[in-house]
Amino acid sequence: MKTIVVAIDFSSVTADVLERAAELGKGLSAAVWLVHVAAPDPDFVGYDAGPTTVRDQVAHEMRDTHRRVQDEADALRARGVNATALQVQGPTVETILHEAERLHADVIVLGSHGHSALHRALLGSISEGVLHRATCPILIVPSRPATR
Repeated sequence: MKTIVVAIDFSSVTADVLERAAELGKGLSAAVWLVHVAAPDPDFVGYDAGPTTVRDQVAHEMRDTHRRVQDEADALRARGVNATALQVQGPTVETILHEAERLHADVIVLGSHGHSALHRALLGSISEGVLHRATCPILIVPSRPATR
């Protein structure tokens, strides 16, 4: 069975990414893994014993995003796609690549936010990072409609 890893971040391009993943998943009779990479735990002194409000906020956000990934997988399954939700914490590019390798992905689907060259130079680009380091094919879904 083919395996598709779909990286979602709940941005404006997520709906298009999910649509392309659904088309591929159905067309290839593939297992579709929706992967949301949550930010690593904050790195500051005293986090382990830190304020409960910080820990509670992080836990709330993790539960919320996990529920959203599950909801998206449920919606794909209702459309006949063999979808599974997965939320993992870590550095985004490395985590997507690790999960793709672990799941033996045949393709990775992710969105591009279409940021400027300056933004990419200063902050980097998740899609570019995955594209340059992945060992399987990549489908990048653009955030803007292509101009003709």
